[in-house]
Amino acid sequence: MKSIKSAGVIGAGVIGSGWIARLILNGIDVCVFDPSKDAPKSVEKVINNAERAYKNLLRSPLPKKGVLSFLDTVSEVAKSSEIIIEAVPERLSAKQSVYKEIELNASNELIITSSTSGILPSDLQSEMKNPERLTVAHPFNPVYLLPLVEVVGGSKTSQKVIDETCSIFSNIGMFPLHIKKEIPAFIADRLLESVWREALWLVNDDIATTEEIDDAIRYGFGLRWAQMGLFETYRLAGGEAGMRHFISQFGPCLEWPWTHLMDVPEFTEELVDKVSNQSDDQSGKHSIDELMQKRDDNLVDFLKVLKENRWGAGNTLKEFDDSLGKSRIDFSELDVSQPLKTFSTHIPKDWADYNGHMTEARYLDCFSEATTELMAIIGADEEYIANIGSYFTVETHIRHLDEVLIGEGIHSKTQVIYGENKKLHLFHWLHHNDGRLLATAEHMLIHVDLKTRGASMPGDSVIEKMERIYSAHKNLPKPEGLSRAVGDKV
Repeated sequence: MKSIKSAGVIGAGVIGSGWIARLILNGIDVCVFDPSKDAPKSVEKVINNAERAYKNLLRSPLPKKGVLSFLDTVSEVAKSSEIIIEAVPERLSAKQSVYKEIELNASNELIITSSTSGILPSDLQSEMKNPERLTVAHPFNPVYLLPLVEVVGGSKTSQKVIDETCSIFSNIGMFPLHIKKEIPAFIADRLLESVWREALWLVNDDIATTEEIDDAIRYGFGLRWAQMGLFETYRLAGGEAGMRHFISQFGPCLEWPWTHLMDVPEFTEELVDKVSNQSDDQSGKHSIDELMQKRDDNLVDFLKVLKENRWGAGNTLKEFDDSLGKSRIDFSELDVSQPLKTFSTHIPKDWADYNGHMTEARYLDCFSEATTELMAIIGADEEYIANIGSYFTVETHIRHLDEVLIGEGIHSKTQVIYGENKKLHLFHWLHHNDGRLLATAEHMLIHVDLKTRGASMPGDSVIEKMERIYSAHKNLPKPEGLSRAVGDKV
């Protein structure tokens, strides 16, 4: 997987700002050029919205936020970046002038991507000195939440650039869809265009209002499309006989005059006014900020359900969240002189009760995650579990000491009280990010052979790492509350 530490974004509109937010929150330094004096303020608002969404979306903490810099010229951005994301208005000449300035100031290895919605990459690269470096990377709004990015190479784009571009985007939690044949508007926008044309006809002919059309989508097939797309939905419509039966049953209706897909209503001021006025009636009572936050809240919940069900975009989210949660510490460099940092997160709304407080069951979830991280640190990871064994919790004692609310940050640290042979005795502290102690927990674990389901000795590598931590931790002061029984004075 190719990762980057710096990126440049040219154009800080809706799409450019979304790119900036996703990159910054993935720990990537971002340099931006946008001629608007209002760009920093609008970008800050998008980043704040993205942070708000990620607190509810992700279980694992994001890396340290990248540094955001606004520069005065495209050339300055080009000199400071490993990849350029161009997000300027949809004019070929404007985009080509940006590439010309980039190429005058950047190394030949710098990847240039365009967020164009439909201009062919071969046209974009036609006047470049190094056209092999350019590819389309077409995302979807909001870029910081929706994982899809259509990656399209031109006739002169190198396969190496396509592969590296896909790898970079995978590393920041996206789903790069490599479209192997150039076509105007690519895949997703061609599908959206067909629905958009038909919707304009329905409004133009006074058959439906903008709200009625939106209701038909969001209360009906839109919910199916969100998880299954088009063809898988119709496969189900074919019953046990599948897609072949569906096509044979419904295929003839394709010849019926149901649609206007080969035509478009005349783009008159009257039609513009009708669509605009109906949209105002439908949604004008909400500000753009309110609509954006409601959109993000709904998308977060949709994505979380898909993640739990291991389906569609939920798979991309799970892989991204899991990658964030993996221990990045080289064990040889681990500081074992103090309790280990094992878990951190922000409280999502589904962890809270009607008062907005984290429920007591979620305290156990946090301590379970802390134990899982400790196991990963000593090498009892997925591969180890699949081949050797695992630690099973046999006893738990939790003390609840303070409250924590939705959206607030928490973190845990862990001390190994005993770690020899088959036994592992842990003590966890759970702190609010403001320093308050929220709870403590003790866990007693036994190493188990998953084939015999009996107690067993851990593998040599796990024992070696555990002994190093335990040798240091047994010299630390005993935690306050250690071995306290239920009812003992807190």
